[in-house]
Amino acid sequence: MTSVQDSLRTGLVAGIRSGWRSFVWMAQIVIPISVLVAALQWSGLLDKLDVVLAPLMALLRLPPEAGLPIVTGMLVNIYAVLGAMAVIPFTAGQMTLIAVFSLIAHNLILEGIVQHRSGINALTMTLVRIAAAIVTVFFVSRFFSGTFESVATPAAMAPHGPLAEALRSWGVNTGLLLVRVLAIIMLIMIALEISKAMGWIDAVNKVFRPMMKVFGLSERATTMFVAGLVFGLLYGGAVIIEEARRGRLTREDAEGLHVSLGINHAVVEDPALFATLGLNLPWLLIPRLVTAIAAVHILRGARRIFAKPAQAV
Repeated sequence: MTSVQDSLRTGLVAGIRSGWRSFVWMAQIVIPISVLVAALQWSGLLDKLDVVLAPLMALLRLPPEAGLPIVTGMLVNIYAVLGAMAVIPFTAGQMTLIAVFSLIAHNLILEGIVQHRSGINALTMTLVRIAAAIVTVFFVSRFFSGTFESVATPAAMAPHGPLAEALRSWGVNTGLLLVRVLAIIMLIMIALEISKAMGWIDAVNKVFRPMMKVFGLSERATTMFVAGLVFGLLYGGAVIIEEARRGRLTREDAEGLHVSLGINHAVVEDPALFATLGLNLPWLLIPRLVTAIAAVHILRGARRIFAKPAQAV
């Protein structure tokens, strides 16, 4: 009993520390990004940027204004997307499509480095993730109406409006977002650290091992898959890189794993962050799960097709 209590206490303390560190790190991104977006909107420069991004957004059935959080997320991370969305008053449908795209294609530079260090070409994986995001949002957008309509700028954030009112609007929106995100991060990190301290992660591996065929992956990749699926490519990166260095996977196994995780990872924290905006969790979980499974099976099918002529020669 004492051992269980010690493990719970250890996990709780570690979770609070990890949660606070993650929140501080996240706030250092959300605050400046939201300030930048608010400044661009207030200055009128955002309208000029929208023209450049309009063609891609039209393909995704989104207004030009959606280009900023999407591109920002691709270069930075989910928190930057939240910072931008906290300022621009998108509809629930528009936010859902932006979230689906960003959940698949975000933080491409840093996460690409993790995948590259695991032996997978970073550029190839980046292109795969962007293509998967476009295809997924293209199909998901068919379930929502009016998502292409332009976003009306709030009076407080209108170009060249009263600066004091713009700052007040930014402060309220960003502050409320940070409070919600802090609560979510703390709950998630405490749960994850307690799970590690209690040894429940090993039990999760046993549950997932028989399911790996559904995902189109090798059972040898179970530990790396669970680490990336739960903790994300960055948080689970140490496990992924270490396992890859041990050479426990074939080249084909590794490629399938990275395609799957590149599209569908951090299924606990990232969707929960978007849920703080009032979005429906199934839309944040199911589309990219389906895309990840389909992408791996397509990869395996293509590999078999192209392997046959080679064997005949």
